[in-house]
Amino acid sequence: MTETPGAFPYTRGISADPGVWTMGQYAGFGTAAETNKRFRTLLDQGLTGFSVALDLPTQMGLDSDNPLARGEVGKVGVAIDSLADIEVLMAGIPLEKISQVRTTANSIGYIWAALFEALAVKRGVDPNQFGMFIQNDVLKEYFARGTQIFPAATGLKLSVDVIEHISRHIPRWVSLAMSGYHIRESGSSAVQEIAFTFANAKAYLDETIKRGLTVDDVAPTLFTFLSSNMDFMPEIAKFRAARRVWAKLMRDTYGAQDPRSEQLRIFVFTAGSSLTAQQPLNNVVRTSIEAMAAALGGVQTMHVCAYDEALGVPTETAATLALRTQQIVAFETGVTTMVDPLGGSVILEALTDELEQRIWEELDVIAARGGALECIESGYFATALGDSAYEYAQSVDSGERPVIGVNTFVTDHVAFDVFTIDPESERSQVSSLEGVRARRDEQAVAAGLAEVKAAAEAGINIVPACVTAVSAYATVGEICDVLRAVYGTWTPSGAF
Repeated sequence: MTETPGAFPYTRGISADPGVWTMGQYAGFGTAAETNKRFRTLLDQGLTGFSVALDLPTQMGLDSDNPLARGEVGKVGVAIDSLADIEVLMAGIPLEKISQVRTTANSIGYIWAALFEALAVKRGVDPNQFGMFIQNDVLKEYFARGTQIFPAATGLKLSVDVIEHISRHIPRWVSLAMSGYHIRESGSSAVQEIAFTFANAKAYLDETIKRGLTVDDVAPTLFTFLSSNMDFMPEIAKFRAARRVWAKLMRDTYGAQDPRSEQLRIFVFTAGSSLTAQQPLNNVVRTSIEAMAAALGGVQTMHVCAYDEALGVPTETAATLALRTQQIVAFETGVTTMVDPLGGSVILEALTDELEQRIWEELDVIAARGGALECIESGYFATALGDSAYEYAQSVDSGERPVIGVNTFVTDHVAFDVFTIDPESERSQVSSLEGVRARRDEQAVAAGLAEVKAAAEAGINIVPACVTAVSAYATVGEICDVLRAVYGTWTPSGAF
């Protein structure tokens, strides 16, 4: 093996220096005040970055008092209706001391960027002084997750607006987390996870370059968001193969000159799909193995799932144990004292080579079908994921793939305490939203929304107008309603 860490094609890592990844945990429920309390607790426990789980109404561009939001407010994440909620969410948390604030904002990435830019202005902080990590990968929503709002071409345009704005004005922020995680969670193979993710990334890059930016303006600000599953050695090989494919794609296809463009930064979530509601404590073992695979694979950021996530929003105890899992892997095992410790293994190198070849083959298939956008609109991606998920489910049902506590070594159900959302949270959030509307300057809101509409109709970058609107406390739903009137909404093709 002749490759060295920190050198093209970065199979063995993007740096020659070992180090500890950014440790984050995913949290969010009920109101911004409740989530702020959880974040501050985790920060006291040694957290260096955190992910904000948004509830489904927020992700879909619906305010908490929208009839369609009823029963879902604060249920699987925190409800964010306006800048007032962001102010509460981040109360007592110094922005400049946080390495990363990550979020599930995809169809509303432009609003999320605007909210934190407006918050920084109100606090007198340069946005480049803290780390914002906006998922902003709307394309995978159309076939792997389901929170898309607008037609796919419009969704692509709005995501690129965020990439362009951040690349030009706030280069410290991550403008796009190319998200293979949700693709894998929807049933894909490891090869599909990487290939579909990179095909989407090519669509974003191509559109951004059309706006006059170069690949070296954009690629260094990007992350990829991947899953770490239970297939231990193949998962380590997947991270290595992904770095190699990305480096070659940037150099050979896009002509990147900046080495940072070729260095794939990886944020890993342990696999939520591997968690079981049966015998939940088994999940501690699963996530520990997955975390070790990610560490050996040389990732830059990690989240470990809590053992009770198959039952609901993690309890504080389970979330703390998930953080401790990362800390034990990082500080007690010695894996962070060396780069690519398994490099040179006959098995690992063979798996890396095989996965790279298969990823390129799948990228060629996608290109022949017209690229990511066409594969979304034709239903190719959705069909491929459905087939792969079915095959996996069949292997579990048949017992070919053992899952302890589910199809083998099954025992009687043991009751666990499950975190529950206070039923008053939704009423409290709606009341808070009513208060914001009563206090704000309606003329300023109307002017901000008019600016958003004008930007949308003119086809220009929408982020600056969104900053104006959210600064006046226009709500997520109000901004999205303006855009729905201009763009329309997504309608799946018959191919689905």
